[in-house]
Amino acid sequence: MAKKKQKQEENLETVQEALNTSSRWIEKHQNLLMWILIAILAIVVAVMALNNYYLAPKSNEANEEVAKAVVYFADNNFLTAVNGDEADCLGFAAIADEYGMFKGGKLAALYAGICYYNLGQYEDAVTYLKKFSGDDLNIAPAAKMKLGDAYVALDQADKAVKEFEAAAKSENGIIAPIALKKAGIAYLSLDNKKAAKQAFQTIKDKYATSAEAQDIDKYIANIAD
Repeated sequence: MAKKKQKQEENLETVQEALNTSSRWIEKHQNLLMWILIAILAIVVAVMALNNYYLAPKSNEANEEVAKAVVYFADNNFLTAVNGDEADCLGFAAIADEYGMFKGGKLAALYAGICYYNLGQYEDAVTYLKKFSGDDLNIAPAAKMKLGDAYVALDQADKAVKEFEAAAKSENGIIAPIALKKAGIAYLSLDNKKAAKQAFQTIKDKYATSAEAQDIDKYIANIAD
C-alpha cells in the first residue's frame, strides 16, 4: 500500500514538473505565440474576404454570362453563342477563358466546345471540350462522347475511342450504349476488329433494351473472326 502511495506521489510530481515546464515555456515565448495567433487569424480573415468579396461575386458573374450566351445557343445561333455579341454577351469561349476556375466557366467550356463542333471548327472544339471537368452522371459522359466525336472529325480515331470508352464507363443507360457503338465503329476504322466486336457485344449483353441494341447483331455478324 505504501509503495502504491509512493508511486502515485511520484507520478503527481512528474505531472506537476511537466506543467511547470510548459508554463515557463509559454511565459518565455508568449510574444511568439501571440504573433502566431495573429497570423492564423489574419489567414482566416483573408480567406473569408477572398470568398465573400472575390470568389463568390466572380462565380455569380460567370453564371450570369453563361445565361446570356445560352439564349443564343438555344436559338441554334452557335457563332454568337461562342463569340458573343456586340452588346453585353461575352460568349462561351471568353467566359471559359476568363472564369475557368469557376463552375460557370467550366460549363461555358463545354458549351463552347459544342458550338465549335456544330460550326465545323473541330480543333477548337477539342480545345474547349478538354477544358471541361465535372462529375455529373449525365453531363460528364456526354462531354466525353462529344470530345470523341470531335476527334473522329479530325481523323484521330485512336484518341476518339479512348473518349468513347470513358463515356461508356459511366454505365449511363442512355449514353453508354451510344458511346459503345461509336467506339466499335471507330475501332473498325483502326482495323481493331476484336475491340470493335467487344464493344458491340457489350451493347447486346448490358443494354439489350437500348435503341443501339436493336440492330447490333448486324454489326457483330459483319466482323469476321
